[in-house]
Amino acid sequence: MPTRFERPGALQFTAYVALAAFVIWSFQGAGWSFSALVSGGPAMADFLSRTWPPSLERLPQLTRALIETFQMALAGTIIGIVISLPLALLAAKGLTRQTAVSRVFYSASRLLIALFRTVPDLVWALVFVITVGLGPFAGTLAIAVDTVGFCGRFFAESMEDVEKGPSEALMAAGAGKFDTIFCAVVPAAMPSFITTSLFALEKATRSSVVLGLVGAGGIGIELKVAMDFFDYQLAMTIILMIFVLVLFVERLGSFARSRILEGSSR
Repeated sequence: MPTRFERPGALQFTAYVALAAFVIWSFQGAGWSFSALVSGGPAMADFLSRTWPPSLERLPQLTRALIETFQMALAGTIIGIVISLPLALLAAKGLTRQTAVSRVFYSASRLLIALFRTVPDLVWALVFVITVGLGPFAGTLAIAVDTVGFCGRFFAESMEDVEKGPSEALMAAGAGKFDTIFCAVVPAAMPSFITTSLFALEKATRSSVVLGLVGAGGIGIELKVAMDFFDYQLAMTIILMIFVLVLFVERLGSFARSRILEGSSR
């Protein structure tokens, strides 16, 4: 027999009611409306009917823009991963000697990673469009910064969670901190590093499409222009191309992760 729910106490019941009220208040603040959703159905059907069949007139130009989008994602992810590694080493607990200087570096690296992670990539794209101008370079920088925020946190947590036995054995044998980190901690965390990096590439591919909407290069700007000029058939072509790209990268990432996890479990 499955266990039955326990009768909540007065305080617990009050907390449930408060939580329900908070959720209802959030829906009201978000402007949730069933009537608007139902009344918008015909408009959605009209939009979809005007998107079909997709236009193939600018397929070569769109293909080049899609390739540029993936190049932005790949380059930004690689730059972000390279910067994340030293930052994660400084931000991981227990990897460095507990001195005043190391604590300063630990706090500074944690703060920097949190800043990069909490500010949305669209905001970083706007900042880099202002500083380096329109184009894919601004998008690449935005993706790199966002990747540092994503990978930096998970790299640090991966190194904190590795088995302590090999590190302690090396320390007992007289190895220094540097040798212990690169001979025991980093190799043990490497499968997690690779899977996190693949997730970062998938995330960057999706983000690179949106960044084009603010002038940071890629196929996003093509989608914005098509929507602004009510060229919905061209917009549908772009949406389908984005879908194929993101699906391809996700499937590739899933395949690579399964191979890596299978290899590390042997």
